[in-house]
Order: sequence, then C-alpha cells, then structure tokens
Amino acid sequence: MSQESLADQFFHAATGLLERVRREEAGNIARAGSLIADTVTAGGRLFAYGAGHSSLPAQDLVYRAGGLALMNLLTVPGTTGVDVRPATLGSALERVGGLARATLDSSPARAGDLLVIISLSGRNVLPVEMAEHARARGLTVIGVTSVAYAAHTSSRHPSGGFLKDHCTLVLDSKIPVGDAELADARVGAPFGPASTVVTSALLQAVVATAAGELAERGIAPPMLRSGNVDGGIEWNREVVAAHGDRILWQR
Repeated sequence: MSQESLADQFFHAATGLLERVRREEAGNIARAGSLIADTVTAGGRLFAYGAGHSSLPAQDLVYRAGGLALMNLLTVPGTTGVDVRPATLGSALERVGGLARATLDSSPARAGDLLVIISLSGRNVLPVEMAEHARARGLTVIGVTSVAYAAHTSSRHPSGGFLKDHCTLVLDSKIPVGDAELADARVGAPFGPASTVVTSALLQAVVATAAGELAERGIAPPMLRSGNVDGGIEWNREVVAAHGDRILWQR
C-alpha cells in the first residue's frame, strides 16, 4: 500500500476538523444565526473584523455572491491582511492597546449592531479590547476563535483575558495551537494551516442559518447574487436600494 500523499493528509485533516466543528458547534452555529437574524430584524447592521490572516474569513463575508448584503468590514489600519510593509508590523499592531477602542469610537458601529470578531488565538490585545469595548457600547459580539489557545498559551491583554471571555457568543474553530496539520521529517517546521478553510466554512454555515431563520420569520433575507450571472447586477441594485442605510461598503 502506497503512503498517503501530503496533499491527501491535509485534505483528511481539514475535513476532519470541519466534521468536528459541524458536530460539536451545531448549537452555537444555530444561536449565532439567530443573533444575526435578530439584528437584521431589529434594523441593526452587521460588521466583521479579523487581523492578519484572520481577516480572510472576515472579508469572505462581505460583498460576495450568496452572502448577506448587510455585512460590512470593520478595519483597523495596518492590521487587516498583510498589506503593510514590513508584514510583521501588522502583527506588532495587534499587541498595541487603544487601537481597537479608537477604531470602534470612530466607526459607524452603534448599540444594536452586531460584530463578528475573528482571532485564531484570541490572545492579542486588539481582539480582546475590540470585544470588550464593543460589548460596553451595546453591540452583540460573536467571537470566532480556537478555545484551545486559552488553555495552552498566555494572554497578551493586561487583564489576562482572551477573546472568548468578552463575547456574547463564542464559536470554537477547534484549530490546534500552532495552526499546522502536517509534519514531515524532511521539513523543519509543522505546516499545512487549516484555520482559513475551517473558519470560513464555519461562518458561511452561520450565514446560511441566519438566512433560513429570516425566511422562517417571513423576512426576505437581503442576499447578494453573483454579478456574473444574468440578472445578478440588477438584483443587487434592488437589494442595495432597499437596505442602503445599512450597507456601508457601497458608499
């Protein structure tokens, strides 16, 4: 029998994590969908934030085919993605106090809105401060993190707390500490990160749940269609026209 390829090993590891999240987080996914549906029903707006590579699942929620039109990206300059030079600056800024507070205070986010905060480790100052200040301002906060980090690492926030400690609801991505699914004697470090795959799937499951719940309530979910299918652009224009006060990415 031939040895399983590294590619197959990665696929098996990723699908195993997805299955675990599907099974163990089903209740929290349902609750997260309800929180989003509650916010939409009450006229609130939706925001998503993630730093570094955790920004990728956040961006995947915003202005995309099959997604909720009301989801807006909240950005902290220098920390969203790897678009700063040197790239290590973004990581350093995650450990600086005051940035999250200043960002929220300068943003259009207000009481009654909902904020999804994505941080794999949940240990840095920025996501902890973001969640803490958002809750204080009256926002609903859904944290997406790997709870394992709280058991195996120390917090970098002065309070000693993690993202999970300051959320309305926590979604556990189940990603092991270090975010590397593969090891090979020929490779000097663990590799094969699966956090982006798993976190994006987890959040899309939440959006699907929210859409279904809105429909059950008799509310047409404000979903976007692909602009690359016939009628998609026209559909999206109508959605934006109907909900423009809550769709900030088109301004």
